[in-house]
Amino acid sequence: MTVKTPPLKTLFLNPPSFENFDGGASSRWPATREIESYWYPVWLAYPAGLLEGSRLLDAPPHHVTAPETIEICKEYEFLVLFTSTVGWEGDQRLAEAIKAANPSIRIAFVGPPVTTSPDKALNECQVLDFICRREFDYSVVEFAQGKPLNEILGISYRENGKVVHNPDRPQIEDLDAMPWATKIYKRDMDVTRYNVPFLLHPYIALYSTRGCPAQCTFCLWPQTLSGHAWRKRSTDDVAAELKWAKENFPEVKEFFFDDDTFNIQKVRTIELCEKLKPLKLTWSCTSRVTTDRETLKAMKDAGCRLLIVGFESGDPQILKNIKKGATVERARAFAKDCNDLGLVVHGDFILGLPGETKESIQNTINFAKSLDVETIQVSIAHAYPGTEFFDYAEKNGFITNEDAMSDAGGHQMAHIEYPGLPKEYVLEMVHKFYDAYYFRPKAAFRVIWKAVINRDLPRLYVEAKAFLKLRGERMKMVEDAKKLQGKTPDTVGAGA
Repeated sequence: MTVKTPPLKTLFLNPPSFENFDGGASSRWPATREIESYWYPVWLAYPAGLLEGSRLLDAPPHHVTAPETIEICKEYEFLVLFTSTVGWEGDQRLAEAIKAANPSIRIAFVGPPVTTSPDKALNECQVLDFICRREFDYSVVEFAQGKPLNEILGISYRENGKVVHNPDRPQIEDLDAMPWATKIYKRDMDVTRYNVPFLLHPYIALYSTRGCPAQCTFCLWPQTLSGHAWRKRSTDDVAAELKWAKENFPEVKEFFFDDDTFNIQKVRTIELCEKLKPLKLTWSCTSRVTTDRETLKAMKDAGCRLLIVGFESGDPQILKNIKKGATVERARAFAKDCNDLGLVVHGDFILGLPGETKESIQNTINFAKSLDVETIQVSIAHAYPGTEFFDYAEKNGFITNEDAMSDAGGHQMAHIEYPGLPKEYVLEMVHKFYDAYYFRPKAAFRVIWKAVINRDLPRLYVEAKAFLKLRGERMKMVEDAKKLQGKTPDTVGAGA
């Protein structure tokens, strides 16, 4: 009789980093937010569910410190750490400290930076046993179960002083074979620790698909992790997970589909909505502006409350430059359809994309105000290694300092500079964008009124206080830079 060897006792780690940092396994856009918020480490939940005896430690939202993490790692034989470009240096130091405290532990890094630069990762961080390129679910599980490194697809490792790259691992096609992420949340996490300002609290995030066929040049995950091939779970499997989650998380007010592109296929979206409708739950999702009114109505009827929409820019040429596959006109029609149907929209915008000028920034601010969606987020364009945007910026010498994507607190910093558009100007305009949008009486009243009816005034107070504090710090930073360089950005009006 053959005795089955138990797998290595494994810790899946979204590591502690900057205070309130939302990165790595949690976020496509790793940074410390203007307002403390955290997405779920969904990527780590799947292999954690495949591996008996494992634990998922999401350090940032649970406020687990680096020393506490090092102590926890003493109890484990194998560590899987999801790293990010912004957090790479800190993650490397943490891994070295973990290895010093537990010399027998095996360590693997996963995530975009080790996918795009595996040689650099392995050469810079000597305590790594291997890294996984792109999807890593089965690669780390196979290692924990005893499979030799040279037989595991999709990994890179050192052997005899040289870096070895095993053949790529095919993308996972049968997503129904994967465990439910929500069961790992129930086992390992406190869902009340997760907050996103525009979602109801507490919320839960999960995936119904992987990959995104869109070709946006700046988008990190499709180019470095999930791929462009769009793969979907069966609608029965998704509905069954949500039914289970609703029963097991009675405190949760909203479920969020954090797919790269949730509703890109009309037939599948409508089919899923028919199966969600009887569950009578509140849910939200990502969306492209190309979604038609019929699909949006089916979503609303099935309990959809809010859509996160990447409008990105109000300048037609910039939308073409980034291969957005959408137009300003279509975005306006989409926003009108959502308003008519009673769907709330959270709009995402980015300043500093290829072709950006002072005029195009003003166009985007005016465009956003004309859409008048409920809430917005304004980000600084970051050229992450592995993206087409990075290749473009590097080739043209627009990257001023690749390592300066964030400040000492992990907040976004401008690191792309075009002729006639200083990076300090872009940073300043992020805050002037927010001012121009939210300091309109109509927008300010809407935010306060929603907080009143949702009984969220204490939450709004904390978030507003945090935002204004960061705004003051960043504006001082801009003023200091202007004094040094003698540059004075044009002003932008905050009219209605």
